[in-house]
Amino acid sequence: MTVYLIASITPKPEHVADVETLTRDMVTHTRKEPGNLRYDLLRRADGAPGFYLYEAYVDEAAVQAHRESAHYAAFRAQVGAWLAQPPEVTMLTGVDIAD
Repeated sequence: MTVYLIASITPKPEHVADVETLTRDMVTHTRKEPGNLRYDLLRRADGAPGFYLYEAYVDEAAVQAHRESAHYAAFRAQVGAWLAQPPEVTMLTGVDIAD
């Protein structure tokens, strides 16, 4: 069953560009993972410093593989000092999903 995640990332104002650059690199690597179906980076429209990741994986094993990947570990190790608060991740299941 497809697993959907929405992750909220709130950088410190002085590190918005750093977080965006690091997250764009994460997007590039994650989209190549075998179990990844979608990995989109979005920015808050109101101008406040904040990003969201919309993610879809073939199953929970693919989510776990992502979390165990070298690029995810490197991202988490580097981004921590640049964040205003810890990332918030919500796991969702589909109800009515468009193709």
